[in-house]
Amino acid sequence: MRYVVKVVPGLVALLFLVMGVNFMLDPASGAAQVAVTPIGADGLNTIRGDLGGLFLSCAVLTIIGMVRNQGTWFLAVAVLMLVIAGGRLIGFVVDGAPGQATLTAFLFELGIAAGLIFSSRRIESVTRLD
Repeated sequence: MRYVVKVVPGLVALLFLVMGVNFMLDPASGAAQVAVTPIGADGLNTIRGDLGGLFLSCAVLTIIGMVRNQGTWFLAVAVLMLVIAGGRLIGFVVDGAPGQATLTAFLFELGIAAGLIFSSRRIESVTRLD
């Protein structure tokens, strides 16, 4: 159990770190991966700032939770993922059935939130046993 509580957030942080760096360094490629078309320099800047910033912030928050052994940091990221997933649900209703990529992203967001919520509830009690 001790390893799961650290491995899940670790993998999540790594995923967010890679995604955030990709959006920051190559926003056109990152935008294409998420089916967004930036318009000019302003659009690329928005991809860097909004998406890159979001994912890098999630990575940092998750890493802080791991270093401090405090699940509250994981909950902050879980809330962000659940709000994003809620936005997708609104899109499913308003815009129609999602494509495979959007559905996959939705399921990943729910899975990440569930994994972080699980880890947040366990990390402090498990680390006290060390």
